[in-house]
Amino acid sequence: MRDISVIADRVEIEALRGEFTDAGTLHDWDRFAALFAEDRAWRMPHIGVAFVGREEIRAGLERLQDLWDFFVQTVHPGMIRLDGDTATGRAYVAEFGRMHDGDSHLNYAIYHDRYRRTSDGWRFAERVYEVRYLDTTPLPGSAPASAHMS
Repeated sequence: MRDISVIADRVEIEALRGEFTDAGTLHDWDRFAALFAEDRAWRMPHIGVAFVGREEIRAGLERLQDLWDFFVQTVHPGMIRLDGDTATGRAYVAEFGRMHDGDSHLNYAIYHDRYRRTSDGWRFAERVYEVRYLDTTPLPGSAPASAHMS
């Protein structure tokens, strides 16, 4: 049987990854930034973006989300490897949406993560987004008026 603390750590890290998607989807910028350890990074090499530190992460997410007419992200659990108060992991992502300029976007990607245990629980030390498939074909559907981002 596994040590209960190992199971608890895995559950907490999975909850952290779920909070990331939920906070971004609900435009809760402060909660989103708080998921990162101080002075840690969120990187998206495919678009040349790296946000370091909570303030930059918060401001960067808000700027990115303001570009979208609508945006949907689903995340699927990947692996978690624990090493004391640090861990590494991967999460698999599907995203689609349309930007205000009319461009459409569908991708499948992987988050390569590093986690750190803090006094507030597990936090991201770094998230690096690797796009594995990208389709910019115009999306045929639309979001209901109530679902549009403001």
